[in-house]
Formats: sequence, structure tokens, C-alpha cells
Amino acid sequence: MNIKTIHKVYFIGAGGIGMSALAKYMLHLGKEVAGYDRTPTLITLALSDLGMYIQFADNLSLIPEKYIEKDTLIVFTPAIKKEENQILNYFLTNDFKVIKRAELLAKITQNTISLAVAGTHGKTSTSSLLGHILKENKISATSFLGGISENYNSNLILGGDTYSVVEADEFDRSFLQLNPHYACITSVDADHLDVYKKEGNLVEAFKEFAALTKKELFIKKGIPIKGTTYGIDENADYNATNLRIENGKYIFDVTTPKEVYKNIIINQPGKYNVLNTMAALAMANSIGVSLQNIAKALLSYKGVQRRFSYRIQTDSLVLIDDYAHHPTEINVIHQTIRELYPNKEVLVIFQPHLYSRTRDFQEDFIKSLSQFNHVLLLPIYPAREKPIKGVSSKILVDEIKKINKKVSLVNPDELVSKIKETKSKLVLMIGAGDIGEMINNVQRDLNQISI
Repeated sequence: MNIKTIHKVYFIGAGGIGMSALAKYMLHLGKEVAGYDRTPTLITLALSDLGMYIQFADNLSLIPEKYIEKDTLIVFTPAIKKEENQILNYFLTNDFKVIKRAELLAKITQNTISLAVAGTHGKTSTSSLLGHILKENKISATSFLGGISENYNSNLILGGDTYSVVEADEFDRSFLQLNPHYACITSVDADHLDVYKKEGNLVEAFKEFAALTKKELFIKKGIPIKGTTYGIDENADYNATNLRIENGKYIFDVTTPKEVYKNIIINQPGKYNVLNTMAALAMANSIGVSLQNIAKALLSYKGVQRRFSYRIQTDSLVLIDDYAHHPTEINVIHQTIRELYPNKEVLVIFQPHLYSRTRDFQEDFIKSLSQFNHVLLLPIYPAREKPIKGVSSKILVDEIKKINKKVSLVNPDELVSKIKETKSKLVLMIGAGDIGEMINNVQRDLNQISI
């Protein structure tokens, strides 16, 4: 398949964060692009503004006629199943060229020097940061991200085709489609057990991904895969030392295999962001960007939307939005909150993502959520799944109550009133579902109340 010979593309699941970056890129190349998604979002609105036709009903008659021709490339996300979507089923059974998102990403980047960032946590922040470093240093690179960069208000950073930065997604083993020159693995915690069944299979998939790397593989110190290591005070190849917090900023020194650079400053809170920075720094440095120029680029980096994003930050109320949807991520968020606000009571509002993840990590979710002073749980966001008998947010609520924690099950339209009832001054809204849309209304209503 040659990207140059493709003129029409239809995306099934166009509003997905990874899919939409590819749709934007194909629009950038001048292709005719259309697609389907279940619901309108800010992402689909942005695509429409760029000229993409998007339908929101699984109805073949709504597809423009020119896309019902065999020269149309069909791209779908594995989150959408053939048996549940008549559009996908039609294209699969009528001799169209139908490929998964990861295959298109691999084709787009195959003639570039590819830098791929993988990991069960941290890959979006790390790839966004790496893309920003390359952009700021005028490196010919385009970055395909799994989140919206605050600097560019996009999940696509255009900038040339010598290099590419790609977020390598482990779901459905998608990252095994890639052939990176440089790669990074940030973490291999158990996740996506609906796909992998057990943690050992997930680790093996990451080892397969590592073996695809052509030039250099970077590994967070402690991950059981051989590569160039990075870490904090861990005698790693790229090592952060002398870490301290000054005026809310993290400052640290960096030792690499070749040099020492002092007083690097980052504006993102949390030690996990120091680790993300070390990963991006190591990859950028390996392709020739100096530590001095990397440090300068870090000063202008604003982060990724829904990654510890302040939505309200006043003396009377702090509202933070984060994508955390795995117990490990919730633990990290709690640690960061306690670093920044050691004495404040914290209300966490959590929307579990997937029935299978809630089932597989039930005990871990109970432990991680119970660290907060007050917990509000929304119903499970099903995403690609059908309900699993005996799995619900209520079970988490009942178990958290047993350890004498303030916890309630709530509906989206109750959020603002429940926040007012708790009288909490520090509110954290977390999850990977449509809670990211809910927070817009919560922010608006809380701002009105404060006025």
C-alpha cells in the first residue's frame, strides 16, 4: 500500500484520539476524508472544522457516494467490532481495502526515522514532550499523539517527514505493526487483560515490541527488558539527581553517558513527569539534540490536556482534570496531590473505564481510591464492552464503605450538587471515559457559583 496513491479515506471510529490524528494528517496531505463515530465531541468538531465529513449514525445511506467505491481506503479502530457495526461489516464483506489504525500509522511513518513511545502509563505525556522538543529545535518531524498537546491544541504536531514521533499503543497488540528506529518503554504494569488474559502475555508483547527497534531502545530503570536505562537516583544511563521543588517547579540535574547538565526545570507536577522528561530527553539527545537546547524547550512545554490539568485554581477552589483510569495511575495522582497540597482534604470523582478492567483490578481500585478523603463514583463507562454480570461501580462503593470512607455513587447530573455538599476545596475528576466531557459543565457551574 502506497500512501501517495490513496485519494479517499473513510475512518470508522474517527473521533478516537489516535484515529483523529491520522485523519488530520490525511487531510493535511490533501486527501478526501470522511468517517463515522458514535457521538459528537470536541475532537469530531475539530475534524469537521478541517473539512472532514463525519456521520454519527451507523447507517450506510449516510455515507457519501464517492466513498462507496473500491478505491477508498477504510481505516478502523479495533475498539469497533464487525458484528456490532454495519458500516464496518459492509466494507469488510465487499472487497474494500480495510486496515486497522496501527497499520496506517506504520505506513505513514515507514520512510521516516521513527521514534516510538510505548508503555502502559506515561506514553502520551512522553511522546507529546518529545514532539515539542523536536518542534522547538526545528527538527523535521511530525508527531502522532494519544492526547491533545496544550502547546499546539492538537494531537498532531506537523513539522516535516525526516523523523516521526509515534505513540505506540499496546491495546490489541497494535504497536507490533510498527518498525521504530528508536523506542522507549515507560512501564509494563498489567492492563488490557481483556486482550492479554494475564500479565505475562503483556510483558511478552512488550519484549516483541522491543525487538523491533532498529537502533536504540530506552527503558525505565527496573523494567525487565534490556536497553539504555533512565531513572531518578537509580544509577541509570540517563539519571536525574538532586531533585527538588522550588516555587511549584521541579528542578534537577541530569547525568548522561557523555555529560552532566545541571538545573533542568520542568513546569509539570509529579515525579512521574520527571521520568517522562528523562525518557523524552534521552530520545532527543540520542538523535543529536543538545541538553542545552532540550532544557530550553522544556521551559515552554505546557503539557497534555487531561493530564493533571487545572480547570479552576483559586484560593477558594481547585479543580483538577486527569485521564487516570488504572490503579497505578490513581496512586501516582494521589502522591502528586499530597506533594502539592499536603494538608488539604481531597474529593476524588472517578468514572471506571471498562467492565473488564474494573473486574480485573477491583481490589487495587479500592485501595487506590481509599487514599482520598472523599470519593464519588460514576457508573462504569463501557467503551467497547458489554456489561459483565456482577461488575459495577456500586460494588466498589460498598467495599470502600467497609473501610469507613466517605463514598457515594452518583449520576453525572448530580456532580455539582454533590461537590457543594462535601464542601471540598480540592476536587479531582479522573477517568478515561466521557468524564472528560462532563468536567466542562462542572467547571462552568462551579465558576458561576463562585461568582
